[in-house]
Amino acid sequence: MASMEILETELTKMLGIKFPIIMAPMFLVSNTEMVIEATRAGITGAIPSLNYRTDEEFRQALKEMKSKVAGPIGINLIVNKSNFRLKEQLAICVEEKIDFIITSLGNPKLVIEKCKKHGIKVFCDVTEEVYAKKVEQLGADALIAVNSSAGGHAGNMEAKDLIPLLKSVCNIPVISAGGVGKGEQLQEMLDLGACGISMGSIFIASEEAGVSDAYKEAIVKYGKDDIVMTDKLSGTPCTVINTPYVQEIGTQQNWLERLLNKHKKLKKYMKMLTFYKGMKSLQKAAFGATYKTLWCAGPSIEHVTQVQPVSEIVANFIKNYWDKKKGSQLTSFFLVYRHFRSAI
Repeated sequence: MASMEILETELTKMLGIKFPIIMAPMFLVSNTEMVIEATRAGITGAIPSLNYRTDEEFRQALKEMKSKVAGPIGINLIVNKSNFRLKEQLAICVEEKIDFIITSLGNPKLVIEKCKKHGIKVFCDVTEEVYAKKVEQLGADALIAVNSSAGGHAGNMEAKDLIPLLKSVCNIPVISAGGVGKGEQLQEMLDLGACGISMGSIFIASEEAGVSDAYKEAIVKYGKDDIVMTDKLSGTPCTVINTPYVQEIGTQQNWLERLLNKHKKLKKYMKMLTFYKGMKSLQKAAFGATYKTLWCAGPSIEHVTQVQPVSEIVANFIKNYWDKKKGSQLTSFFLVYRHFRSAI
């Protein structure tokens, strides 16, 4: 069957997967069941370590996943100072023999140093050339190029500019993150030089996701034109669905918040407070019925038409890829054939 064919790239070789897709780590959304089903479907997935309240919960989740699937399992670690549990989380990842780690929002030096000794791959989120060069020098195994169509904390550049740029200045593989919601778009990223993709938003509308039905229905109902950027959640611009509540509260910090964020001594604490309040708001909206709907998502929700099991989402995506791939190859064959016929 076409959907079971293997597409070999640098990413599939590194992780031993059949198709070059990482189910992106999503704060509050990603869970063990989603990653288990993704791995069984021939791709892989990662979960933010901060989705677990305690280190013991985190460890048990890793044990559960490793016991149920033979394929690779990934974890996303926030590597800046706001994650005071980083060292403990990293130690648990090493002890439980996690296959790969995705680092975000900070310096991955400690993570790379620890993981290199144990054969754990480290992929680093990057949005620009300067940071990409730095993490390559530190020993990262691959770059995750977060473009301007990514969900959550998006980058500033479009994929068509970011991927070729990173390929031109770095020698490690580049994984594209953002804007892909159907199979035929994967080929566009591969043609730009990526070795695979990291995508998350379309999996929010999966049966395995533990978020509310209202959140899943919003992923189906809304589209790319309904995604807006807000700095009210974490202090760093973040993409959310433009619900009536978001329209009511606005997407920009008020004058007092902006003033405090510019204060040299106070801005660090202000950002931490904004992050804490924002994450609490996201949590309430993700799991409960509330009119205060703050739902994080990216433009790729444009391609979501129904809630499905993870296995079906992956199978449909891969089928779409091969259908379009073979369709374009057939078109090319007929064009060559027609040219040949007209020449004789």
